[in-house]
Amino acid sequence: MEKMEETILLCEDSIEGILTGVYEAYEMRREHEMIHLQTSDIENYRLFAVYKEIETDTSKSEKVLRTLYHRFGEEAYTQFCQAMVSYDPAKADAVYHAIVTGLSGRYRGKLMDHLSDRYIHKVFNLSRNTGIEIHHLLGFLRFKELRGGVLLARYSPKNDITALIVPHFADRLPQEDFAIYDEQRKYYAVHPKNQRWYLVRGELPFAQEEEEYSAGEEEYQMMYRHFWQKIAIHERRNLELQRNMLPYRFRRHMVEFA
Repeated sequence: MEKMEETILLCEDSIEGILTGVYEAYEMRREHEMIHLQTSDIENYRLFAVYKEIETDTSKSEKVLRTLYHRFGEEAYTQFCQAMVSYDPAKADAVYHAIVTGLSGRYRGKLMDHLSDRYIHKVFNLSRNTGIEIHHLLGFLRFKELRGGVLLARYSPKNDITALIVPHFADRLPQEDFAIYDEQRKYYAVHPKNQRWYLVRGELPFAQEEEEYSAGEEEYQMMYRHFWQKIAIHERRNLELQRNMLPYRFRRHMVEFA
C-alpha cells in the first residue's frame, strides 16, 4: 500500500492564521498524523513533504474559536490563545494536534489536565510561559505622558502579547488616550478615551528620541526615580534576588531604571 505524503500547512503567525490552518486541516479529511502546521517564517523544510500556504480567513478562525470555547471551556480557551502568541516556532502544530486530541473524545474531564499527551503538554507549557510574561508586564509596563496628554508605553516582549494585555489597561484607564508599542514586532495598540481599542500595523510616526513629553512628565520621572532610590536599603541589596524578581529584559523600558 502506497504511503500518503506528509502535508505541511504554512500559516500566518497569528491566532487567526493558526486557527485558519486548523480549519483547513479538518477540511482536507485526511489522517491528522500526516498533517502538520507551521508558521510561514520557517528555515528548515522537510524532505518528501508537500507544503501548502494557507491564507488567513477570520470567519474560519472564529468558527474554530467558538468550538474551543464551547467544547473545552473558558480556561482551556485562554490557554490555547496564550499558546498561539508564543515565540516558540512549534506552537502551531502543538495547538492543532492538541485540538485533534480534545475533539477525539479520548480524554474525559479538563483537556489540559491530561499532560501525558505530548501535544497537550506542549500547549500547557507554552501557555504558562506566556502567562508569566503577561503577569510581569501588567506590573512592569510604564507609560509616559506625551505633549497633548497621550500616554505611550514602549516594550519588547518575547511573546506577541499586546492584544492580550490591552484589555487590562483599557478597563483601568477608560478615560485616557493611550498606546502600547511593541518595538520588536513593529505594531501598536491604540485606545482612544471612552472608545474601543484597536491594533495598528507599522512603526510609530516618530522615533523615541523625538518624543515630546508633557510639562510635568519629566518632573514626575525624576521624582519617581528619587523615590525608589530613597526607599532602597543599600545594606540589604541582593542583586541575584533582584534579577529573579525583575529580569534585565524588562528594565530598559522602566522609568526607575532609566
